[in-house]
Amino acid sequence: MVNRLADATSPYLLQHADNPVDWWPWGPEAFAEAERRGVPVLLSVGYAACHWCHVMAHESFEDEAVAEYLNGQFVAVKVDREERPDVDAVYMEAVQAATGQGGWPMTVFLTPDKEPFYFGTYFPPEPRHGMPGFRQVLEGVTAAWRERRDEVGEVAGRIRADLAERASVYGAGAGMHPPGVADLDQAVVALGRSFDPGRGGFGGAPKFPPSMVLEFLLRHHARTGERNALEMVRRTCDAMARGGIYDQLGGGFARYSVDAEWVVPHFEKMLYDNALLIRVYLHLWRATGDERARRIALETADFLLAELRTAEGGFASALDADSLDAATGASAEGAYYAWTPEQLTQVLGEKDGALAAELFAVTESGTFEHGSSVLQLLDDPQDEQAYARIRARLLDARSRRPAPARDDKVVAAWNGLAVAALAETGALLDRPDLVEAAARAADLLLSVHLTAEGRLLRTSRDGRPGTNAGVLEDYADTAEGFLALYAVTGDDAWLDLAGGLLDTVLGHFTDEASGALYDTADDAEELIRRPQDPTDNATPSGWTAAAQALLTYAAYTGSERHRTAAERALGVVGALAVKASRFVGWGLAAAEALVDGPREVAVVGPAGDPRTAALHRTALLATAPGAVVALGEAAVSAGVPLLVDRPLLGGAPAAYVCRHFACDAPTADPDELANRLGVRTR
Repeated sequence: MVNRLADATSPYLLQHADNPVDWWPWGPEAFAEAERRGVPVLLSVGYAACHWCHVMAHESFEDEAVAEYLNGQFVAVKVDREERPDVDAVYMEAVQAATGQGGWPMTVFLTPDKEPFYFGTYFPPEPRHGMPGFRQVLEGVTAAWRERRDEVGEVAGRIRADLAERASVYGAGAGMHPPGVADLDQAVVALGRSFDPGRGGFGGAPKFPPSMVLEFLLRHHARTGERNALEMVRRTCDAMARGGIYDQLGGGFARYSVDAEWVVPHFEKMLYDNALLIRVYLHLWRATGDERARRIALETADFLLAELRTAEGGFASALDADSLDAATGASAEGAYYAWTPEQLTQVLGEKDGALAAELFAVTESGTFEHGSSVLQLLDDPQDEQAYARIRARLLDARSRRPAPARDDKVVAAWNGLAVAALAETGALLDRPDLVEAAARAADLLLSVHLTAEGRLLRTSRDGRPGTNAGVLEDYADTAEGFLALYAVTGDDAWLDLAGGLLDTVLGHFTDEASGALYDTADDAEELIRRPQDPTDNATPSGWTAAAQALLTYAAYTGSERHRTAAERALGVVGALAVKASRFVGWGLAAAEALVDGPREVAVVGPAGDPRTAALHRTALLATAPGAVVALGEAAVSAGVPLLVDRPLLGGAPAAYVCRHFACDAPTADPDELANRLGVRTR
């Protein structure tokens, strides 16, 4: 029998709809039931592409005996962290504070008042490696609830007070000044101390793609010429592109590498990682002309279109890490991606099989499980034609393997990041189909996610809107995508739509007293605390993403209100710039734009005139941090303040380079414009 999750739109919740556990979705009904029965709540949080979530489900939640005990002693609540990032953030903060670590599945025991009192992540079915078995945990919590209820209440109260105290620290930081030149210089030095010069990236295993930090370093190099900043980007991007974390056949990046060498990934492929990395590689190419960076940006963009685009034009959230192993019929992590020398020979024959093994570092001993290897490209191919032929044949053979499942819900924030990445890539690399794909995804966000009241919904699936309200990152990243579309297309409707979203940020997510930003709106569901966090995780924090979008919008419109809000929001980044530089990369990138102006480029000229197009393309190639580009015809540009009173130059298309709306003399020469904007000579 199916349980209460059967009507969910979340693929993750639907994965649990036929569990014997009597799951409830998050909502007041579940907590009212716990209050009525006088039992605690088991909160289980995960997401559809999560490997260990699947493992715990198979081991425990599909077990009839475990389910019977769980149903009798608890109200069980299942949450998709990608649908409810606010719920996930509040309780993950408690888990990390109590245990020093976090992850998914997240397992939290709550009172009927939503207060947490016992925590964990994955629990095995039986005691293992120092971890208690899940049944043991359930029985221990039940005993504490029955016999030591006062103690449970005291623990819950202390945790709630601790979370409230943490929130006040962020508010205080928001009152500081945004990072200045010295802070940004010191942040680069701090990053250099944790940089891995031999293998790229920062820190040791596991290694995550440091997308936001790389964007900061690229902007810092563009502003200062600091060579070490660029070198950290080059080495990291090269190592990731050559390693197993990058899909050498189909393009796109896995979520992280389990080792420090980027060899063996955790195989799930997330939309947000790939959207962010497209822009990093594109911007590296823009700064240096690196052809590998150009190739990776395009291949990853093509991966988005081929494997994540939905029928409605949006982009699905993720591909699963697990798939069926064709040989055993069992589900296994990485089965779709790993190869043995024998499998290469079966597909390619002896000669090309041996060449493929050499090209992709596939060995008899293997780099992964059961003697298989994850494909790497450690050296450039000597024979490009042979490489292309082998790659195409292997990709075709792989397409006949059982494919990983796809989490096909559309998340507003991550689609906003994809819109920005595809719009920029299409414009700079002469791929109008990518710009078209970006516009279609943006149209879906407008038609399905944006309500008549101008509020965003977090998710949709199959064109059906979800019920969860958008959080700060949804507004900020969607605005970022719309602003990028405006820069590329010159259609000022996108600028107006971004402004509407940012007005909601100012009106419903901002603390007027401190300038601090909250992850949820002031009229959202009340949790044990209102979540807020200026630090990046796998994606830019909503806080700093909003600061970047506010700054960009202010540069287009001259709005002091939006610029002041951006500056106030970046105050907390000033406090974290040196001591936590790896975790505020997006905020540091926004601060680079603030220090540089940002540069404002107004391009005026008739649509369809190749001279206008040449100036526009040159402006988009600018490496100046956070530079904004406005495009329009002089006679009809009054709707965009940056274009007002910018006439043609002797009847010819012209470009104006400005800061704070104070402009240099206009130019009609793309080469002169390139010199002013730091565009690499081509």
